Amino acid sequence: MQDPAQEPEKFAVLRRARRIWAISPVHGDMTRLRALHAYIEPQFEPGDRIVYLGGYLGRGPEVAGTVDELIAFRRQIISRPHMFAYDIVYLRGQQEEMWSKLLQLQFAPNPKEVLPWMLQHGVGATITAYGGDPAQGIINCREGAMAITRWTNSLRAAMQARPGHAALMSRTRRAAYTDDQGLLFVHAGLDPERPLSAQGDSLWWGSPGFANLNHPYGEFLRVVRGYDHGHHGPSASPFTLTIDGGCGYGGKALAGLLDPKGELLNLVEA
Repeated sequence: MQDPAQEPEKFAVLRRARRIWAISPVHGDMTRLRALHAYIEPQFEPGDRIVYLGGYLGRGPEVAGTVDELIAFRRQIISRPHMFAYDIVYLRGQQEEMWSKLLQLQFAPNPKEVLPWMLQHGVGATITAYGGDPAQGIINCREGAMAITRWTNSLRAAMQARPGHAALMSRTRRAAYTDDQGLLFVHAGLDPERPLSAQGDSLWWGSPGFANLNHPYGEFLRVVRGYDHGHHGPSASPFTLTIDGGCGYGGKALAGLLDPKGELLNLVEA
């Protein structure tokens, strides 16, 4: 398998992890995320690492506040002795991918079709969080590229005006793995037939093959994901682990504490 470390802008490496906190999507539910952080903070030990499994934006009522909470907790954790910025990883989920594409909507070949589809999938909450109006976006799509550009530029400027928001979004990675390649962390799944370096949209939209993975994926002992499109709740198999409580869909936010071999030591809900 091609070493994904050759693409550090896409893949994050968790170095010398003794335990890993894997946090499910929260989809704009700042209150539940804050409750998870409040539990993790006193339990966090030297050698612990954190992986946020994507899905910070969209759907919920406090998208901007959720990002503020991510930034504040990051600052608190990396201020501890022997902690470094790369010890906390943010994966890109489907909501973050849609937001990135929305900010370039003027370049889409069919924006009048793309934006309604995104709105059906929850991006409207992120638009509103940064001062935009989804209905105005629909109007702009009818008016053409210049109107769309003005609209997306205003959204980008509003995000940049929130301290740390644009920087955190720029840190999102497609996947993360431990430096011994024991564990692989993804947002929604992967295509078992493709190497990690060739994974595309399946990382945030999932693949039917993930549920049927009955052998190690490459050298990885276990693949951990944070979003299940079927909303079946947390589940485990010998080679996979799903940490998703349905937050944003009427469910709860979850944090799983794992050892380097992928054994679930604790599962916390908020």
